[in-house]
Amino acid sequence: MRVAWLVVGLLCLVAIEIIKVYFIMPFPGSQRSDTVAVAYFLHNYLWWLRILGVLTIIRTAIHYYRNGKRWQKYLLTSGILVYLFIVYMFNFRFLADKMFRQPKEKIFVTASADTTHPDKLVIGVLINGEARAYPIQVIGYHHQVRDTVGSQPIIVTYCTVCRTGRVFSPLVNGKEEQFRLVGMDHFNAMFEDAATGSWWQQATGMAIAGPLKGKQLIEIPSAQMRLADWIALYPGSKVMQPDSNYAKRYAGLKGYEDGTIKGSLEHRDSLSWQFKSWVVGVVFKNQAKAYDWNELVTKKMIVDSLAGTPLLLTMEPNGRTFYVLDRNVEGQSLGFVAGPSGDRIEDIETHSYWSPAGLCTDGPKKGTQLQRLQAYQEFWHSWQYFHPNTLRYGKP
Repeated sequence: MRVAWLVVGLLCLVAIEIIKVYFIMPFPGSQRSDTVAVAYFLHNYLWWLRILGVLTIIRTAIHYYRNGKRWQKYLLTSGILVYLFIVYMFNFRFLADKMFRQPKEKIFVTASADTTHPDKLVIGVLINGEARAYPIQVIGYHHQVRDTVGSQPIIVTYCTVCRTGRVFSPLVNGKEEQFRLVGMDHFNAMFEDAATGSWWQQATGMAIAGPLKGKQLIEIPSAQMRLADWIALYPGSKVMQPDSNYAKRYAGLKGYEDGTIKGSLEHRDSLSWQFKSWVVGVVFKNQAKAYDWNELVTKKMIVDSLAGTPLLLTMEPNGRTFYVLDRNVEGQSLGFVAGPSGDRIEDIETHSYWSPAGLCTDGPKKGTQLQRLQAYQEFWHSWQYFHPNTLRYGKP
């Protein structure tokens, strides 16, 4: 009976350490169930559970150390050492914020001094006239970068497993909050705030566990595009530089931007509407819609509408930068067709020519800029999960 209690106690201690991390990290099968509540409970009551487990085995352990045979003492010591090893691995090596650290140096330079390849993808932000670009290969490793743009504090986030770039205000209940990467839920990065220990989804900015459950961070408009295209729009933009302390970590994301990275969690499925396929996602007036990336790359232009608003999706000839535009101009909804060259389109009503970025370059509407709307490039599995009622362009 004593042996049984000892074995059960040690197994429970080991299970607690493993399950606590298993539910919030991308282990096989861990991200497909709603286990955040269990993970959050284990996270908050871990020490009490540890104490309970130790109390279960301590009397028996003392008995065997005093009266047991040498091989029994050896097995008991081995079991305790295995447990301590698991505690170390699952509380230091496998913790998200131990694997993906924050930059030690945050350096921003102007385009003239920047050495980032112009084809690299960035998350761009424009606030109060100040523009900044954050290369995805850099923030994809760090998962979050704190900054101040246009005198406004922001948190630039990116989850490579969902391919979601989001920018939020870090203000919670009027106070600037600090966040750390705590794990993931349904393949999406999850952050913990320092004040209350609540857990927040990266894709939505919503607290999903803890005292602030249901609270929402304010999203800051951002855009994903090729660096050269961002600089063309905002020549005075500053660009975040790689932190030399994490050069090897950045190298591990080689091939991520074009979907050829070897890792199964981040690799792209080149077919349409598959788990790891790319889509362009739009949310307007609480309605969500997804557009197949392959179709947009092929057609270079999609004319559509969402929630009563006429939309125009365009793609630069480079096949990397996309825009979602409101094609309403002075109360008139413009129709569009492909122009004589691949780098511009033509509206049907005035026969003016427009760039993919929505600027009229020739014709009666010359100088007019179509309003750019918030849109995202994302894995289909992510967009579908976080927008369960999403529409699909071209699908019933």
